[in-house]
Amino acid sequence: MSDSSTFDVAIIGGGPGGYVAAIRCAQLGLKTALVEKRAALGGTCLNIGCIPSKALLHTSEQFHFAAHQAAASGVEIEGKVSLNLETVMAKKDKVVTQLTGGVDMLVKKRGITRFNGHGTLLGDGKIAVDEKEALSAKHIILATGSAVVDLPFLPQDGETVVSSDQAIAFDSVPENLVVIGAGAIGLELGSVWARYGSKVTVLEFLPNIAAGCDTDVSKLLERCFKKQGIKIYTDAKVTGTKEIDGKLNVVAERKGKELAVPADKILVAVGRKPYTDKLGLDTVGITPDKRGFIEIDDHFKTSAAGVYAIGDIVRGPMLAHKAEEEGVAIAELLAGKAGHVNYDVIPNVIYTEPEVAGVGITEAQAKEKGIAIKVGKFPLQANGRAIASDATDGMVKIIACAETDKILGGQIVAKGASEMISEIVTHMEYGGSAEDLGRTVHAHPTISEAIKEAGLAVDGAAIHSL
Repeated sequence: MSDSSTFDVAIIGGGPGGYVAAIRCAQLGLKTALVEKRAALGGTCLNIGCIPSKALLHTSEQFHFAAHQAAASGVEIEGKVSLNLETVMAKKDKVVTQLTGGVDMLVKKRGITRFNGHGTLLGDGKIAVDEKEALSAKHIILATGSAVVDLPFLPQDGETVVSSDQAIAFDSVPENLVVIGAGAIGLELGSVWARYGSKVTVLEFLPNIAAGCDTDVSKLLERCFKKQGIKIYTDAKVTGTKEIDGKLNVVAERKGKELAVPADKILVAVGRKPYTDKLGLDTVGITPDKRGFIEIDDHFKTSAAGVYAIGDIVRGPMLAHKAEEEGVAIAELLAGKAGHVNYDVIPNVIYTEPEVAGVGITEAQAKEKGIAIKVGKFPLQANGRAIASDATDGMVKIIACAETDKILGGQIVAKGASEMISEIVTHMEYGGSAEDLGRTVHAHPTISEAIKEAGLAVDGAAIHSL
């Protein structure tokens, strides 16, 4: 191959992990190529995931406030508040276009060579793009992300049975929306369409929603959603659909009885799986595990020489910020630096209203591992800013080591929890204690004061609660 098609590093996948790895590689002086099959960079996150869903969440919150809460706050709106869904979707698309365009500009400015097409490994450092040999590299990073999981007995048709891909782009508000799965995607998009006027029912196989949170946190969140008119059924095993009185229903087994829920749209949100289709893994001798993940060592190396993997296709949470950190780390390792990711402090967020955010281990996980802990909680009902802002649904929970007081984890249910969790993450990053958190000065009045109070509560020293 010519010098123009030979690189130090080539990355397959232009999502948060891939494009960040490319930018960092270029910053460190490595000749870098980026292969992406979508016309726009940014992967699922920017194009059809994190970003468009947050745009819809924001707009739906504004609409719901205007239609249902403004009057109680003294904001009088003359006439009926109506929803122009076409405009909503246009704004969402504008946000996506702005951000993907920004990423494209950054990639160009860094001198990264972009290949548009499906990347496939050929072996010996060579990569084909759309089945034609196109480039070679000393190091290849796989960052191809994930795809939605289907239910074998309820295949998605893109019209009635849909994934999040379609649920961010409905052309009308469904009268009845059934959401299968009470994780981040299901709860967020369920919240969006409930605010826009859908009758939303969430069916969850597990005993609690928001798996990964402690029971007290998930139960609090569930109560908040029910107050918003969202029906939630846990311990519900979906078995399929059937027609009842001429209407499509989702059918589930729950507590020994059949549960049937009318549905105009069915959102399947039961998780995601690694996307490695036609990547050529077998050609280079990489065999994914039984769940489809590519095995790597502590430096992101796969079983194939010169091939590395990051993001959703490897172990760990399927989160954009986790992939970004791995992208930076592998770039630095390839440049001879000490790249590293602290997996103990990766936060997780569900962007509902209120939001729920967590980091580290939960109280339940600590007990399972036999770790002696102390727990501090503070309810937002006792927080001045929350009361003034009509945002008292929530709490902060801190888990600390009983012996050392080191913070092991934290969970927040609050308006703005996604921004607040970073404070706990920061204290954990340097090995901070609950006392450190409790002695950190916070501006008053702020909802984040609840974090300080929860830190104090670990030793029974909270000022504004018993």
